[in-house]
Parts: sequence; C-alpha cells; structure tokens
Amino acid sequence: MSTAIRMVGFDADDTLWKSEDYYRAAEAEFRRIVGGYVDLADLGGRLYEVEKRNLAVFGYGAKGMVLSMVEAAIEITEGRIDAADIHRIVSLGRDLLLHPVEVLPGIPAAVDAIAERYQVVLITKGDLFHQEAKVRASGLAERFQRIEVVSEKDAKTYARLLREFGIQPAEFVMVGNSLRSDIAPVLDLGGAGVHMPYHVTWAHEAEHDVDATHPRLRQVGDASGIAAAVADLAFGNG
Repeated sequence: MSTAIRMVGFDADDTLWKSEDYYRAAEAEFRRIVGGYVDLADLGGRLYEVEKRNLAVFGYGAKGMVLSMVEAAIEITEGRIDAADIHRIVSLGRDLLLHPVEVLPGIPAAVDAIAERYQVVLITKGDLFHQEAKVRASGLAERFQRIEVVSEKDAKTYARLLREFGIQPAEFVMVGNSLRSDIAPVLDLGGAGVHMPYHVTWAHEAEHDVDATHPRLRQVGDASGIAAAVADLAFGNG
C-alpha cells in the first residue's frame, strides 16, 4: 500500500553542510592544550563526560562545547591550567562560530528534486543565532517553506512541529545523518526516515537503538540517493 507523503524534513549540520569536522578539530586542539598539563590518554572521553552532563544546561552547539571545554580543562588539570591556555580554548569556540559553511555535494539538487513533489522544511537543533547564521550563509534558505531551530530533536518536539505544520506523522519523512536525533523520534511517531550517514559522528549522536531493518527506514550513501529513497518510502514497501 502506498503512503501519501506530504512533507520531507531535512536536518542541517552534516546533512546539508559540513559541521562535525570543525568540532573534531577543536577537540583535537583541546587535547593538545590540556595534554601539556597531564598525561592522560582519554582526554576526549573526559571532555565528552562534561559535555553530556551539561547538555541540559548549555544545550547543543559551539557555545555549549566551549563552556564544557573550559570546565573540563580546569577539572582535568586540577586548576593548574593558566589564563593564556583558557583564552586559547575560548578562541576555539569563536573559531567554531565563524567557520565557513560548506554545502555538501549534491544537496541543492536533492532538495530541489524533493521540492518538486513535496513540501520541504528544515529542522535543526542548536544555538539559534549560530544556526540562523549558517542557514543564511548556506544559500539554501529560500528552498525551504519553514526553517525550525529547536533545542532538542525528540518525539515530543517532532510531534509539536507536525501539529503546527498540519501534517500527520505517516505523511512525514525526515532526512538526516543522526539516527538518534533525525530518525528514531520520527519512526517512533509513525513517520519515516532517510538516513544519510556522515563520515564522522559525535559520540552523543551515535547512541541510539534504531533497527536498521525498520520498514520505514532507508539509508543512502550521499545526496544523490535521497529522492529515490523518499519515492521508495512513498510508493514502495514503506
């Protein structure tokens, strides 16, 4: 039986444009800075512990990450890190906020192809100011009928957005790189997902329980496969 898909949502970071690469580079520099004070193999793991416990306070994005880096650096070095190195860590956050927006290959054409048949919206989480700036810099804003920046991408958030859009979950497909944030909540609501993995994934987003064989889930290697995957969900076995 075919499914009447009416709307397709797109994630932003690492789906429309590069993002995690810059965060990985900042983490590597954090390890070099703090590694000058302690001989600890898992500095990245210690940083993630602090980031994870701070998510409910700082939220997602570069600003939350740099605050967690400062806190982690002070904890790990037991307060021995000097002001100059704290300043270097803060500068890492500034660099993250100013990084160039590099749209991934094939994305404009893929969004245009989807927009010929369905309503298209952008749903991203993180710092409002930073995400809005990246959307503007991407040159993609005019392709989307709605752009939503949310603090969390869970089933409750998607349910609220779909009510506002006037869309039933079964009429909605979400395209994104994160099984945790882009796919799992939508599947739980009765929608469908197209997973387009990115070559690197933040540890937090890698934590999920999505069944790869779920009938309403498709996986594509790059943007060129998105339109066909959505069509398969609408007219195939989804």
